[in-house]
Amino acid sequence: MRRAVGVLVIVALVGLALVWSLQRRLIYFPSPGPLPPAATALPGGQDVNFTTDDQIRLAGWYFPVEGADAAVLVFPGNGGDRSMRVPIAAALNRMGLSVLLFDYRGYGGNPGTPSEDGLAADARAAATWLAEQPGVERIGYYGESLGAAVAVGLAVERAPQALMLRSPFTSLPDVGATHYPWLPVRWLLRDRYPSIERIGSLRVPLLVIAGDRDDIVPEPMSRRLYDAAAEPKRYVLVSGAGHNDLALLAGAHVLDAIRGFVSASGLTW
Repeated sequence: MRRAVGVLVIVALVGLALVWSLQRRLIYFPSPGPLPPAATALPGGQDVNFTTDDQIRLAGWYFPVEGADAAVLVFPGNGGDRSMRVPIAAALNRMGLSVLLFDYRGYGGNPGTPSEDGLAADARAAATWLAEQPGVERIGYYGESLGAAVAVGLAVERAPQALMLRSPFTSLPDVGATHYPWLPVRWLLRDRYPSIERIGSLRVPLLVIAGDRDDIVPEPMSRRLYDAAAEPKRYVLVSGAGHNDLALLAGAHVLDAIRGFVSASGLTW
């Protein structure tokens, strides 16, 4: 009996060690790249580069709108690359907003390996580059899923004119505990993204968008984050939409909500 218990303990410890060492491969799902030129994604698109404080050179696509004095920085989720965010960029352009799409380290052909600290550094570099563009006077943040957590983290350091979060979560341990209730994920996770601890300190107009059939970030989790935020804020629930459904990515309901919000927030005049 003692031997059997000992074997089980060893197996459990080995399993936990594997989860610990491989956890970031279970969190980040980058497309390797390379990507085509920005002009093939949208007319007038520009290929851009900027460098983080830790000397990681990142690539992005900039879609300026002539005469626009406001821009949106888009924070991607944990999968794919910036090419998957072109529909939201195109929609924001139609609203009169310039847009910067960028990829985190390790994504879309960028060097480096993703981590919470790394993505925070990437976000700072992207925001700095965008703020330096001619004519850009106001910047809004748009974050989706994991990118919503990155956007919240940056907003604490550098407040935007407006903050838009699609399918945001309270913290990464909360998401992990939802999907892996049999694992001690709250103890194991190195990357935390504690948006619930940060959101209350923000004093910027907030839009939260969630789908009621989201099986990746359960809608009540997005609602909980919203409830912890200060006014002014707006919550938009997209009926029948799952995490990666087109209706939640760039559907008519979502775009109507964004259009009204950017006007009310002062991002566009």
